[in-house]
Amino acid sequence: MFTAMKRIWVERSPRFSVVEMLKEKMFLSPANYGTLATAKKTLVEKACDQTLSDLQLDYLDLYLIHWPMATQPGTGALNPVDENKVPLLDKLSPTPLETWSAMEKLVESGKCKNIGLSSFNISQIEEILKNAKVKPACVQAESHPLFPNLELLEFCKKREIAFVSFSPLGAPGRWWRKKEELSLLEDEDVLKIAQKHRVTAGQVLIRYQLDKGNAVIPKTSSQSRMKENLSVFEFSLDKSDMDCLNNLYKKAGPNGYRIYLCSEFKHSPFYPFPSEV
Repeated sequence: MFTAMKRIWVERSPRFSVVEMLKEKMFLSPANYGTLATAKKTLVEKACDQTLSDLQLDYLDLYLIHWPMATQPGTGALNPVDENKVPLLDKLSPTPLETWSAMEKLVESGKCKNIGLSSFNISQIEEILKNAKVKPACVQAESHPLFPNLELLEFCKKREIAFVSFSPLGAPGRWWRKKEELSLLEDEDVLKIAQKHRVTAGQVLIRYQLDKGNAVIPKTSSQSRMKENLSVFEFSLDKSDMDCLNNLYKKAGPNGYRIYLCSEFKHSPFYPFPSEV
């Protein structure tokens, strides 16, 4: 699976075409970002058309609403903010359901094979399911041993919606990480499991998601790390490994902790995690 926020610049070469490689080998899943996630059908379609043009494709395998909040379009910024650095919300205040309706048009037109959601809470997903013509193919959500997101995972299983884990390594390089917050790549239990299977801590964390039945999308800009991330199919975790990782969140508190709270958007009526801020 190849994911993108809004736009992907493709290197063109007379000898090698990244685009052709993507078409043949990868399941492409861009996301409709906040500035274009509006109820106005023309803007949602425009965002999709731009991505198709950038990738030189006729259709997308999967297209996601990046999050339920819509920021102000037309400012020229991907993350528009006011003079106090507060995100500017779309003045039209489109509901996630309205945006979903515009996304459904992309399936009807053949521009997208599947559509899905990212960083939505359960009640927001339920609202989509009650009114949707096209069922979400997947829900993309933060999930790692310090925040397994079990309630959402069980909800998706019951509704037969694919669960896609982002930040499976716990975003160890995030700039806002506090000194007292745990690093999964340095955790002694994760390292013991890695030593047991003769793999890296990162590979253990990716395999953990796969053995739970989840899709997983680790992020890296390193070619060597990308190869490492893909080399997780020659081993599997046993019950003792899974039990250990399933309980790791308790090191961070009774419910673990979410890394991507995006609390700067808490003034939005559609902010998905109000009980956590």
